[in-house]
Amino acid sequence: MEEKKKTAREIIEGYQGPPVRIMEVCGTHTHEIFRLGIRKLLTPQVELISGPGCPVCVTPVGFIDEAVYLALEKKATICTFGDLVRVPGTKKSLADARAQGAKIRIVYSPADAEKYAAEHPEEQVVFLSVGFETTTPAGCLSVKKAKEDGISNYSLLVANKTMPQAYQALKGSADVFLYPGHVNAITGTKLCEQLAEDGVSGVVAGFTAKELLTALAVALVRFQEGKPFFVNCYPRVVKEEGSPEAQKLMEELMEPCDSEWRGLGVIPGSGLVLKKEWENFDARKKYAVPPIQGKPNPACRCGDVLQGKCKPSDCKVFGKVCTPQHPVGACMVSNEGACSAYFMYGN
Repeated sequence: MEEKKKTAREIIEGYQGPPVRIMEVCGTHTHEIFRLGIRKLLTPQVELISGPGCPVCVTPVGFIDEAVYLALEKKATICTFGDLVRVPGTKKSLADARAQGAKIRIVYSPADAEKYAAEHPEEQVVFLSVGFETTTPAGCLSVKKAKEDGISNYSLLVANKTMPQAYQALKGSADVFLYPGHVNAITGTKLCEQLAEDGVSGVVAGFTAKELLTALAVALVRFQEGKPFFVNCYPRVVKEEGSPEAQKLMEELMEPCDSEWRGLGVIPGSGLVLKKEWENFDARKKYAVPPIQGKPNPACRCGDVLQGKCKPSDCKVFGKVCTPQHPVGACMVSNEGACSAYFMYGN
């Protein structure tokens, strides 16, 4: 009874159980846990490691090369979220392409890109569609609207991914997953429950201090019981069924494909591609983009960071050659990247 009376903070600060590795799948969790000072509460037995939940970070170098190709060779106007502009490609970033005269436009949603295409019929507009289940429905909506509006100068360069297969690929990398609340708000909790049956433990966490402390405390208490578990610690947003409307929209326009993840390689069935009936909006097919094999900078350990194999500070170029102003890898660029969190808040 006494254990139940303890606050989440007291459970975390007083943890004396077996060593446990908890993976923050979501990059926002990584930043918030740093920002809120939660890492300072942890006992030595608890290790937090970063995972592949930063969309920009897991997007491979070859995708940046494809975008640069469309911008410079096909003279397309590239609409993108700001994070992607400075991510290094094999030879150039989109910022470098812009310096050479390419049209690179920062937008805040796919709807902004579709609207821009409608207002500029003389330009071929390509939106760089990256992200997980959280952002994919918005890209699908923009394609549906473009078709309804009769817009033929709009397309997506798709690098959207789904999390289930990544969890399977990483199940040996951590003892407990801290699942991203915004992804589970779309997908629901059935997958996580199934993973627990397969021996993969995890808790869904929100993003406030109280929600994160609760999720970590629950994870530590349940871990000591010695059995695989799943707990939804974000019930005000995450429901068992998720968002049926968003799921239906993705199923209407997209279908699974094999996809390359930075650091994890190709994970079968973990990507999404527009279905055949929507292929007029697929930039790769529309512009006959040739196969491009990107080559990441060998000095960058972003791939190891995304697998939980090392901390950002273990990388030799971290904070020296690689900084937010001059990033060597994507994990230092994105505001969800583990390297940028370690740089910003210190190790």
